[in-house]
Amino acid sequence: MEKKLNFLEQRILKDGIVKEGNVLRVDSFLNHQLDVLLLEEMGKEFYKRFKSEKITKVLTVEASGIAIACFVAAKFKVPVVFAKKSKSLNLGDDVYSAEVESFTHKTKNTVVITKKYISDKDNVLVIDDFLANGAALQGLISIINQAGASVAGIGIAIEKGFQPGGQFIRNLGYHLESLAIVESMEVEPKKINFRK
Repeated sequence: MEKKLNFLEQRILKDGIVKEGNVLRVDSFLNHQLDVLLLEEMGKEFYKRFKSEKITKVLTVEASGIAIACFVAAKFKVPVVFAKKSKSLNLGDDVYSAEVESFTHKTKNTVVITKKYISDKDNVLVIDDFLANGAALQGLISIINQAGASVAGIGIAIEKGFQPGGQFIRNLGYHLESLAIVESMEVEPKKINFRK
């Protein structure tokens, strides 16, 4: 029996572009030009999946996760905190930091969060646009742990199921929910298969 595709999977099939090297471009609606109605739907869906978790903060990393995180946080009526990839002078030295590697950009960044924005009283929902190798998530989890806060859950828009990040994070025992899990994709002819 065919799996009925959800709203995000349908949109990825319609407007996503598969590039060589297992790259899925969704910049026409998710991480360059933003379809705010789609983001609103994503906010509702993540709220539905995590509403029992007593979320106090939504955490993401700049820049692509911020828009999704804002729509999620609006449903929970809590602040968004985003890890900055570059340490600016106005942040000061009182920060939590972690090194993360970007699959897409093939770069390593140290991400930082000012300590006053996350504490041991926080129950944190992590939100991001993509999950490939899980490096960004591991960095954010490290920051949450440094703060003594709790990881209430992790919400991912698009998980690349053929890469190890999702399985690795789940094996650590975290509640990870991905709206679309891509099992495989081909450039020509364009083909994207989602996990059942």
